Amino acid sequence: MKKDKILVIGACGQIGVELTLALRKMYGEGNVIASDLREEHELLRGTGPYVSLDVMNKEMLHVLVIRHNITQVYLLAAILSATGEKNPLLAWHINMASLLNVLDIAKEEGLDKVYWPSSIAVFGPNSPKEDTEQHTIIEPTTIYGISKFAGERWCEYYNHRYNVDVRSLRYPGLISYKSAPGGGTTDYAVEIFHEALEEKSYKCFLREDTYLPMMYMPDAIRATIELMESDASKISVRAGYNLASMSFSPKEIAAEIKKHIPDFTISYEPDYRQAIADGWPGSINDELARKDWGWNHEYDLPKMVEDMLTNLPAQLAK
Repeated sequence: MKKDKILVIGACGQIGVELTLALRKMYGEGNVIASDLREEHELLRGTGPYVSLDVMNKEMLHVLVIRHNITQVYLLAAILSATGEKNPLLAWHINMASLLNVLDIAKEEGLDKVYWPSSIAVFGPNSPKEDTEQHTIIEPTTIYGISKFAGERWCEYYNHRYNVDVRSLRYPGLISYKSAPGGGTTDYAVEIFHEALEEKSYKCFLREDTYLPMMYMPDAIRATIELMESDASKISVRAGYNLASMSFSPKEIAAEIKKHIPDFTISYEPDYRQAIADGWPGSINDELARKDWGWNHEYDLPKMVEDMLTNLPAQLAK
């Protein structure tokens, strides 16, 4: 087992649960401390140490880092796109202050590595819609995207100015059967499976032809760990690597689900989230991640749908 001591902040969120479990397999259960404001997630119970932590309390966070000899921090706590639009100032405050607290402590304590997720939300209506490249026009129009873009700049600044080894990925929409989504615009791609199995129908909050970049959670977890395990000399981007695996529309995922559940039906009632989705790319160019540290996705749409419908029923039965 590796000697690092890792702190995962926001461990009970959609990414946090599965990432914590994967890290505990690699580093040993006692060497990965899960933390969150909420009650410990049922999938994490009994798998390793858990602490209640408010990342906004810098002093408490600093004490925890010192007391547990933390060498790596994964900061996953954030207010996501759809939720953020309901309270923009709160989203800005939490998303920015949490990152700055972690970066500042990493600088002061000389932490080995910091991970912070960015998002395709950094792109905006003026960004290229297809095959959006790593370096392009970035003019986000949501508070989530604005905070992620600002966060990317802070990560790059702390790396260049203070030599903090901070790494980041621009996640597309993430799909998982283990943990619930957290208020993002791409959440429909998780909800649709639950409704297909339980109700045989789904009312989608996006138009049928809305293409968005998506990724199955096993690929996202693997990409995160592969990035963090790569030698620092291979990391040319500190602001957030583009990351991609598949792009599809609600109509296309519905058709794929219908192959497994023939009587499934879908209807469309776009709401305020449609405007958010319209500002995002339909597909992402992630050549740099593939070139720098060997990223390669495993799941496409048919393989992901089959795996979701194989595993989700057992999860729903718990």
